[in-house]
Amino acid sequence: MGNQIEDVPDISAEWYREITAFALHTPGWVRDAAAVATDAVPVILFALLVFGWWRARRGDDRTMALALLAPVAVVTAYLASEGVKSVLRLHRPCWDLTDVVTVATCPPYGDWSLPSNHATFAAAAAVGPAVLWRGVAAVVAPVLALLEAFSRVFVGVHYPHDVAAGLLLGALVAPVVLPALRSPATALISAMRRRPALAVLVATGRPPPGRTRAGCGRWRGRTGT
Repeated sequence: MGNQIEDVPDISAEWYREITAFALHTPGWVRDAAAVATDAVPVILFALLVFGWWRARRGDDRTMALALLAPVAVVTAYLASEGVKSVLRLHRPCWDLTDVVTVATCPPYGDWSLPSNHATFAAAAAVGPAVLWRGVAAVVAPVLALLEAFSRVFVGVHYPHDVAAGLLLGALVAPVVLPALRSPATALISAMRRRPALAVLVATGRPPPGRTRAGCGRWRGRTGT
């Protein structure tokens, strides 16, 4: 099927039509679940970041620094997404493809399409758990990010290339922010843990693994590494 919409790849418009048509043929409960999940998944990912902070309170300074930097990376990626959107000002598919019936209500004009903010947020939010945790926990967040990206097309508010761009942006920005700020953030966490009034935010009151408690409530790490 040809596409006459400016700045939209033909293949993306075709996939959009196919996915939204598939969505309309799914059971009602699936469509309802998708409509809820497309906004709920970012909340779940944010909850994972909060859990990461809580869990890191028993970890070393570097782990806590990464846990606190993860939301910073997400906000940075989101703002970058908003900046790109405001410059490109590309249309949502449901504005131009008026013959397509969508699961979700089409966003108002001025809420631009590329890149997808939801996909950007999800990809950036998935980086933190992937860095901090191992095993199943490190896989769940990236899977949620992919599901979030697909759901944005499924409910009809984005083209596939919108969400692909969002995933790419989030996956690129977060890994840049984390290592760039890791050293100063680690030093800050170390200083905060030496101050009782601030330590409650970044420590449990028990020595992190590999550390012993000594004099005046300070944590002294092992020599080496």
